[in-house]
Amino acid sequence: MPAWSTESPNTVFEGDNLAVLPTLPDASFTVIYLDPPFNTGRAQQRRTVTAVRTEAEGAIAGFQGRGYERIRGDLLRYDDRFDDYWEFLEPRLIEAWRLLADDGTLYLHLDYHEAHYAKVLLDALFGRASFLNEIIWAYDYGGKSKRRWPAKHDTILVYVKNPKGYHFDSDAVDREPYMAPGLVTAEKASRGKLPTDVWWHTIVTTTGREKTGYPTQKPEGVVRRMVQASSRQGDWVLDFFAGSGTTGAVAAALGRRFVLVDSNPDAIAVMRTRFALMPDVAFR
Repeated sequence: MPAWSTESPNTVFEGDNLAVLPTLPDASFTVIYLDPPFNTGRAQQRRTVTAVRTEAEGAIAGFQGRGYERIRGDLLRYDDRFDDYWEFLEPRLIEAWRLLADDGTLYLHLDYHEAHYAKVLLDALFGRASFLNEIIWAYDYGGKSKRRWPAKHDTILVYVKNPKGYHFDSDAVDREPYMAPGLVTAEKASRGKLPTDVWWHTIVTTTGREKTGYPTQKPEGVVRRMVQASSRQGDWVLDFFAGSGTTGAVAAALGRRFVLVDSNPDAIAVMRTRFALMPDVAFR
C-alpha cells in the first residue's frame, strides 16, 4: 500500500493511531482536533518518549522554568489515576505536534477529570507561549445532580505550533445572535457577534438530524468553529480519535481535506455509511 501524502485523497485509517501516526509526514496538518477517551481507566503499555516543545522565540521549558519530568512527577503525587491516562495520551500528543504545520493549531477536547492536569503538562511539553485558549463548551442535557453543581461543560485546550505565525481567521467563523439585540444597531444584530471562549451549543440529541448512533458523537457546530477559524480551504485536518467522523464531515463541507483514524470497528462502520456518497474518501 502506498504511503499517505498530502497528494492523497481524504483518508480513513482503521487501526491503532499510535501505529498509524508515524507513517504520516511531518507538518502536514493545519488543524488537529482530538477528542480522546476522557480517562481510559486501565493501564497502558509504557513507551519511552522525549519531551518536545516549539522552537518559536519566547517558548519556555516548563512551568516556572521547571523540567517536564518534575512537573509530571508533581502531578502524579496528587492523582495516581493520571499516570495511566498520560501514558496513553502523551506519545500520541507528541506525534500530533510533529504532524502539525508551522501555522497550525491543536485542539484537545477533554472534560473536568483531566483538563487541568493536561493544561499544566501541555505547557511543559510544548511551551507556555504556544497556549492560545481554553474554550468552554457549555450544554444543558444529561443528569442534574442535587448534591453538587451539575457538570455541564467540556474543556477544549488550544495550542499553536508557532505563537508568532499561526493562522486564525475570526471573520470566517459562524456568528452568534446577540443576547440583547436591542442594544446594538440593526446591522450588528443581523450579522451577529463573534463567539468568545465560551460556546453554548446543544449536544447531538437522540432525534437530531446529525445523529449517527455513535455514543460519543460531537455536534458539527462545535467542530466547525475550530476548522473555520484555524484553516483555509484546501488545508488538511487530522482527527485520530475519529469516532463517528464528524471532523471529516465538517472539513469536507468547508472545502478542507481530512485524515481520520480509529481502531473501533463500529466507528469505521459509521464512517463508511456517513461518507458513502462522498467520492474521494479512501479507507485503509
